[in-house]
Amino acid sequence: MRRLAVSLNPLFSFAISGLMALGSPTFALDLTMPARVVGQESLSQAPASLALPVGVFAGGALPVERVTGALDRRAWQLDAPRMALTELAEPLRAQLEAQGFTLVFDCESRACGGFDFRFGIEVMPEPGMHVDLGDFRFIAARKGPEVVNLLISRSQGYGFVQLTRVAPAPLAEGPVAAAPDEAETDRAVPLVPMPAPVEAPVPPTADVAAALSGKGSAVLEDLVFGSGAGALEAGDYASLAEVAAWLAEDPARGVILVGHTDISGGLESNIALSKKRAQAVRQALLKAHGVAAGQVSAEGVGPLAPRQSNQTEAGRTANRRVEAVAVLPR
Repeated sequence: MRRLAVSLNPLFSFAISGLMALGSPTFALDLTMPARVVGQESLSQAPASLALPVGVFAGGALPVERVTGALDRRAWQLDAPRMALTELAEPLRAQLEAQGFTLVFDCESRACGGFDFRFGIEVMPEPGMHVDLGDFRFIAARKGPEVVNLLISRSQGYGFVQLTRVAPAPLAEGPVAAAPDEAETDRAVPLVPMPAPVEAPVPPTADVAAALSGKGSAVLEDLVFGSGAGALEAGDYASLAEVAAWLAEDPARGVILVGHTDISGGLESNIALSKKRAQAVRQALLKAHGVAAGQVSAEGVGPLAPRQSNQTEAGRTANRRVEAVAVLPR
């Protein structure tokens, strides 16, 4: 049986292979990461049953296909501070096609269904996998009974790739690393803990309208909430005025306000608090800025999508935020 081989060349090639029992067909997948790998996580289960997305979120539902077999999910963190999402995703897509996989669908951020799509799929938890709600790519492919999904996203300085695969046989043993001048080795490599992301200062309120029209999301940086409270403190917030003006330009536009917290406290209470804060921002848009109720909704995801490490106070502060995510025109 071939092992997962990691060749320490400039591209850090990861060859991922799975073999069925002797005499059975071979199911294999070889991927080369587009940048240096600095962290990895893995999860395997056999037998398993999984609902794999096969289309974009539309009409209030995410189309899925129920597949059974050996489930493997891997996540890699890449040192990619200057790489665009396309630069991360296109080489991986090309490799799937070159290996005989047929693309089922390929979408990006808003075209996938944005918030609804992201939280309708299974994603490995932070810090193993990070997903920027306004900057991710999802690729689904199939080769015979082998089904593969790739989820690609970015954060400050890093790229993230998650592979979800269901096939009759699991991926080969691994990971195994090669010495710098060797093609393969039998020396096992332990899973690498994810390093804390490089923290950058939270920028002042930027051009919210441009961000909504461009990447499809904008963090409302100037909002102020009381400690542990869901109410928005009184004040004139430039970010809300920009959101309102952007929505007023086209009645078909809409946004989902997504509340976020840091990791402190319980998951359920944090999700509830984040939703209260998003709802408070929605009420401010409706009452103070005259936004139509149908153009804005509110959700909360608690600590599930941090943008910086929760290990420092600066990071926890940056993670407590409300983000506006543009939805597809009605």
